[in-house]
Amino acid sequence: MISYQKALNIVLSKSKSFGLEEIDLEDALGRVLAEDIVAPRDFPPFNRSAMDGIALRFEDLETGIREFKCLETVFAGAENKFEIQTGECYKIMTGAAVPKNADVVIRIEDVATDLDMMSLLKHDFKIYQNIALMGQDLKKNTVAIQKRSFINPATVGMLASLGKSRILVERLPSVNIITTGDEIIGLHQKPFPFQIFNSNAYTLRALLMEDLIKPEKYTHIKDDRTSLKSAIEKHLNTDILILTGGVSAGDADYIPEIMTDLGVEKLFHKVSIKPGKPIWCGIKGSTLIFALPGNPFSAMVTFKLFVDSFIKKSLGIKPSEFLKLPINFDRSKTSSLDEFFPVINNGVCLDKVAMNGSGDIRLGNSANALAVQEAQTLKLEKGNLVSFLLW
Repeated sequence: MISYQKALNIVLSKSKSFGLEEIDLEDALGRVLAEDIVAPRDFPPFNRSAMDGIALRFEDLETGIREFKCLETVFAGAENKFEIQTGECYKIMTGAAVPKNADVVIRIEDVATDLDMMSLLKHDFKIYQNIALMGQDLKKNTVAIQKRSFINPATVGMLASLGKSRILVERLPSVNIITTGDEIIGLHQKPFPFQIFNSNAYTLRALLMEDLIKPEKYTHIKDDRTSLKSAIEKHLNTDILILTGGVSAGDADYIPEIMTDLGVEKLFHKVSIKPGKPIWCGIKGSTLIFALPGNPFSAMVTFKLFVDSFIKKSLGIKPSEFLKLPINFDRSKTSSLDEFFPVINNGVCLDKVAMNGSGDIRLGNSANALAVQEAQTLKLEKGNLVSFLLW
């Protein structure tokens, strides 16, 4: 049995790019850029008016002129090729290109209008006031968005502003899922008292979909060694294979020995954490295999700690980091394991979540964070700072 940190380091050491693909901008949200995005021109591409007002020459203001003849109105998107002369101005709209030799925009609130004459109501003005200068945001051929940036809505908008209709991104991993257990049935079936519904299949799919990953194949296998071996062999054709159940020390826990039979290299089996201690991890070729415990909450915890961290690191996204807040209750433990437990992060402290052991189906649903009581800490007291991950 190895420590949580050692197991995590082993998993992260196997991270790698899953390849690249070009996609439409419409599909880019939540993906990771695989190329530097270079500005194709200056931004703004022209001197742009930052507000509605009048555009004029600053040198006229310096000579004391305060009344100007308005030649015409310049709207956003219109081209203006003419230069204004002494004592002349243009009325200009927000976003419009400032006329060639105009170098100050006076907001419309500071102007009195009398037919085509504009009189200034204020006297303190600066050159280039209310003008976004050409290239002040980005210069042509400079890197606008760096490779391996996570694409959020603001990034999508910026990519559109740069004229990028298609972009190169990190390919998402292909994933297969196998759940196991004689006691597990599908949602469409009627359970006997000794049977439970297959929540792991839906939980794992949902956890993967948070990273926009749709599993390629899913299957459920009874606790039959031959059937399980055949299924695993058929599913070893993806970047990641996730299994649940069959990794502990019971008579029907066949997965470790099946993996040996199939030539899968074991990276580790059993980690000093609770819940999730039985987790098994191995690799064959380019496929990383995670065999998670069958207990639903244990499966969620180990996915969050190991599978999600591996995926994020491989895609170039920073894995979730532990934060710290004071705990709002006392907690004791007797094990020498790192114990992970659900809590509610209210932004000020961590509140307790009532639980009846790791088999309680309410745990993940009633919590929004996962706290840890480290191996060497047998007692936590109210007010102690505790590390936690956002759930």
